[in-house]
Amino acid sequence: MRREQFLKAMAALAAAGLAPALARAAGANMKMMIPANPGGGWDTTGRALGKALQDAGVASSVQYENKGGAAGALGLAQFVNASKGDPHALMVMGAVMLGGIITGKPPVTLSQATPIARLISEYNVFVLPAASPLQTMQDVVAQMKKDVGSVKWGGGSRGSTEHIAAAMIAREVGVDAAKINYVPFRGGGEAVAAILGGNVTVGGSGFSEFQQYIDSGKMRAIAVTSPQRIKGLNAPTLKELGINVEIGNWRGIYAPPGISAEQRKALTEMIVQATKSKSWAESLEKNGWTPALLAGTAFDEFVDREFATLRAIMVKSGMV
Repeated sequence: MRREQFLKAMAALAAAGLAPALARAAGANMKMMIPANPGGGWDTTGRALGKALQDAGVASSVQYENKGGAAGALGLAQFVNASKGDPHALMVMGAVMLGGIITGKPPVTLSQATPIARLISEYNVFVLPAASPLQTMQDVVAQMKKDVGSVKWGGGSRGSTEHIAAAMIAREVGVDAAKINYVPFRGGGEAVAAILGGNVTVGGSGFSEFQQYIDSGKMRAIAVTSPQRIKGLNAPTLKELGINVEIGNWRGIYAPPGISAEQRKALTEMIVQATKSKSWAESLEKNGWTPALLAGTAFDEFVDREFATLRAIMVKSGMV
């Protein structure tokens, strides 16, 4: 970071009353664990946040590490075990990780790490490859009713929001949700390749992951899980189609175990400053993300509620 940038950042932080906690961190070399393979929503979010941290002047550099698998549980385990007590380490996480923990019951859980903040919210879109003989979500449902196993749903790891949404759709249309044929992938790049290659019938993920392929005509959007239609996307909501399913995806950030209260406060303040940067605003616009900043005990309580809500939905849908 150039000296004039540093001084400008410190002046802004001082005006906001944050300088004492952040002064030590502003020149920090941060490490970002992304518990998924490159190309997906967590990867995009982590790298956008890293850029925003530097743009806000609260980090001098950010080093990224991708570790995909088991709905983020492999990356979580590595993060918890290797970064304990490190006040310069962060990890991207979200609703997908909670769902994976519920279904997979890994030995390392989020309770062993330190909550920092929720960042964004994003709804899922379901797509068909352009060459698919199916044209609409109604076609997918009809095919599933004929032979539930013949419809391959592709998306993130088991327990992801698109997996839960697929099970909810099945339940709502009278199909045994426990029998759906769901194909999990370790990252958005793998899922995209499978959809474009026709290796799955229908794919699900955040709009930002599929947008370029929808715009180019390589994928056809057939439904979204949001309460209203998504701006810039000509696809109906599931509720418009008479399928009473609405589910959102959110992403947040955690720190390792073993950091002090002061270090947690400093990291939280860094994240808050990053979300006020021009870089972050540009990422929100580009990816169609909804800002959903939530920090402190409010975020802790939110995660606890999400665990309970997702577990109830998954039990009802035959996933647990």
